[in-house]
Amino acid sequence: MMTSASKIRFQKTNLIAIVFIFVVILAGGIVRSTGSGMGCPDWPKCFGRYIPPISVSQLPKDYKQKYVAERVEKNQRFAKTLDIFGFGDLARRIREDKSILIPEEFNAANTWTEFINRLLGEVLGLLLLLTAIFSFSYRRENKLIPFLSIVNLLLVGFQAWLGSIVVSTNLVSWIVTVHMVLALGILALSIGTYHLAKVYGRHKLNISPITHVVAVFALIISILQIVFGTEVREKIDAVASHLQGGYREDWIGNAGAIFMQHRDIAILVLLINIVLYALIRSGFSRHSLQQQVMSFTFLMIMLQIVTGILLSYWSLPPAAQAVHILLASLVFGAQFYLMLNLYQSARAGEVRR
Repeated sequence: MMTSASKIRFQKTNLIAIVFIFVVILAGGIVRSTGSGMGCPDWPKCFGRYIPPISVSQLPKDYKQKYVAERVEKNQRFAKTLDIFGFGDLARRIREDKSILIPEEFNAANTWTEFINRLLGEVLGLLLLLTAIFSFSYRRENKLIPFLSIVNLLLVGFQAWLGSIVVSTNLVSWIVTVHMVLALGILALSIGTYHLAKVYGRHKLNISPITHVVAVFALIISILQIVFGTEVREKIDAVASHLQGGYREDWIGNAGAIFMQHRDIAILVLLINIVLYALIRSGFSRHSLQQQVMSFTFLMIMLQIVTGILLSYWSLPPAAQAVHILLASLVFGAQFYLMLNLYQSARAGEVRR
C-alpha cells in the first residue's frame, strides 16, 4: 500500500518531534542539575529581553526588586487558582513562603542555560504544531491521530506554563513530579500517534498474553521509578538548601528512606526487564523490531545503573544527573514503543519464531 506524501510528511515531522522531546528533557535536566531555573526570572522573556544579557551592567540597578515583585505577584495569582480548586493549604504555604523574597544574583551562565532550554522548548512547540497540522492527512483513515496530536499540542503549552510555576514557587514538590509525568505523557502521545500512522492497515500480532502483561508491568514500574526519582531529587534539594550548598558528599546520606526505595525499585526494573527480554527472544526473530527495541531498552537500563552508581558514590555530579534523567526517559519511551509493537508491528513482514 502506497503512502501519500502528506502522510510521510506527518510521520517524519512526528519522528523529529519525538527526538526533540528527548533533547528538551536533557536540557531540562541540565537546568535542574546546575540550578539554572531562576537564570531567567521572568517569562516568556528573559530579564525583559528577547536576547538575555551577558553582564549585570546591562540590567537596571533595581532589577532584583523588580523581579522579586513580579514573582510575588505571579505566585499570588497561582495561589488564587489553587484556592478555587480546593488546595487551600498549599495556597497558604505559597503565600507565606518568604524564600521567594530573596533576590537571585545575576549569573550569565545560568541565564543562558535557562534561555537555551526555553528556545529548545519553543522549537519543540513549533514541531508539535506542525505535527498537529499534518496529522489531518489521516483524518479519514484514523481520526484518533489528529485528535491526539491536538491534545499533545495543548499539553505542551500547559507544560510550558507549569514549568514557569515550578521555578516561581521554589519547586513545590508535587508540581515537579507532575511536570516530569507530563513530559512522559507528551512523549507517549507523540510515540503513539507515530505508531498509529505506521501500522495503519496492518494486521494485529498474535502473541502470548503473558508477554503483553509483563510489558505493561515493566512500563508501570519504570514510571514509578521515575516518580520516585523526582522525589529523591526534591529531598536532595531540601538537604542541599539546609546545608547551604556545602557538604555535597553528605546529601545522599541525609536524603532518608526515599533514596533506598528508589534504588530497590531500580533492581525491580532490571529484573522485570530480564524476564521481558527472555519472552521477546523466545517470541520474535533476532532481527525483528521487537528484539531490537528490547535490546536498546536493556542497554539504556544498564547505562542508567552506571549513572546511578556515579550519582551515589561521586557526590551527585551535575552531568550524571542530567544523563540519568535522559536515560530514564529513553527507557520509558522504548518500553512504550515496544508495548505498542507487541500489538501491531511498525515494520512490515515481521518474522516470528
